[in-house]
Amino acid sequence: MTLAPEVDPRTDNPDDPDRLIDERRPGYCLDAPFYLSEEFFRRDIDAVFASTWIFAAAAAEVPEPGDFVTIDIGNYSVIIIRDDDENIRAHHNVCRHRGARLLSEANGSVGNIVCSYHQWTYSPEGDLMSAGVQAPGFDRTCFSLRSVNVRVVAGLVFICLAQNPPEDFAEVAERIAPYIEPHALDKTKVAAQVDLIEHSNWKLVMENNRECYHCEAGHPELTCTFFPTYGYAPEEIPKRLKPAYQRYLDAEERLRVNSERNNLPTQLIAELSGRATGFRIERAALDGKGESYTMDGGAASAKLLGDLDTPELGRLSMHTQPNAWFHFMGDHAVTFSLVPLGPDRTLVRSTWLVHEDAVEGVDYDVENLTTVWVKTNEQDAALCAKAHRGISSPAYVPGPYAPTESDLEEFCTWYIERLQAHRAQNGTGGQSR
Repeated sequence: MTLAPEVDPRTDNPDDPDRLIDERRPGYCLDAPFYLSEEFFRRDIDAVFASTWIFAAAAAEVPEPGDFVTIDIGNYSVIIIRDDDENIRAHHNVCRHRGARLLSEANGSVGNIVCSYHQWTYSPEGDLMSAGVQAPGFDRTCFSLRSVNVRVVAGLVFICLAQNPPEDFAEVAERIAPYIEPHALDKTKVAAQVDLIEHSNWKLVMENNRECYHCEAGHPELTCTFFPTYGYAPEEIPKRLKPAYQRYLDAEERLRVNSERNNLPTQLIAELSGRATGFRIERAALDGKGESYTMDGGAASAKLLGDLDTPELGRLSMHTQPNAWFHFMGDHAVTFSLVPLGPDRTLVRSTWLVHEDAVEGVDYDVENLTTVWVKTNEQDAALCAKAHRGISSPAYVPGPYAPTESDLEEFCTWYIERLQAHRAQNGTGGQSR
């Protein structure tokens, strides 16, 4: 018997996507096509955003039955809706009749989901309730909305478009929930939400978020509270940052005492690569008053979250691959998520959550609550746009990551792992659906 030769998906073309994936140089930035090409954008949607668990919304964004948000990912569109039993569900935003988009708004509230084309009507649970006059034998139960995998973890809504989602998410959820639950996100409300279109590839946005090498020079508002020593090993702290590092050590001791009294886990867990659901979670001190992301570090909301007895609890920070990062403080929480809109455009959504009983103008001021991250996000958007323009030059050659940029290396490693896993499962550059 003659065996067919194995097919090497790579070609001699140095820009061949499979060759670039397999020959990515560890410790260095990605090659330009990863950020610029339509081919990699297509693979990113299919292998990353349609195959892994992604953060979609806070449960507080859909507080009442019938409340919904929609999220568009490539050609996919998903409805996240709270049903009449107050469970959160996710459906493909596609009518089962002739495929029309059902809900066009980014958020809102409905009694039922009604297609504006021929008025097929679905319950929030996704069941087809009405389809007008149909042929004898028409079975409505065969035409429910196609569901999307959804998990709510301590008030955070994650979805996965894959038919067989990564199984490790359950274990991740079990490990991160004890960190987040004391902040009682189920008893919060949305105080503000800001969408920002960044003119850069989504991976540049994530890479920028994964390091603070640029913070000292680029984020004057953020570094009022965020220690610029993030990412440095103690023995590598530059002399100019020694005073900040001493303040950090003092603040960490106060945080330890306050966290123990409130039974808050603080231990760092960092598993950003080597698994399908990469994540990092840690509670760390903030500078200034140590309470919140404001210009002086003081609490932005007078009503603390959950049963916490002090606002001086620093920040519980979590990263989840591929598209989200979070900060949970004693007085409020901020969620950040991104969705790629094209090779050179990315939607970044920031959502501020405060205690459900907090009153705007009495317990919190929106400008005070949001200023640090609004400014920081705008500054990051400008930096990422510069990076994207630079990488677009034929003169671009990937440079090395600094020691303080180790989380970027973890992100790129995870990203390459996902591309390779998807290719192995579905064939060269193939789509799984």
